Amino acid sequence: MDLKQVEKISKALSDINRLKILQYMQKNKGKLECTHACNLLSLAQPSVSHHIKKLVEAELISQYKIGRNFHYSLNNETWDTYQVALKSL
Repeated sequence: MDLKQVEKISKALSDINRLKILQYMQKNKGKLECTHACNLLSLAQPSVSHHIKKLVEAELISQYKIGRNFHYSLNNETWDTYQVALKSL
């Protein structure tokens, strides 16, 4: 993992709402439905979408669509690579 990717992930992790999303996903077997994220954060849907988009762009979570709803899962490979990269700094 190059330093640019480490920076992108670190910036994605620098927001409390994104950390809450990730914390919830850890407790929920690495899964999240978009509707649960709105309830979890008590934010409007556009704000939640913004936070989720940042996590997807950083490749910390993956998104997929089932019917009309988006679902998300933790990207454990990126997490593991990120941790290794931080240790090597």
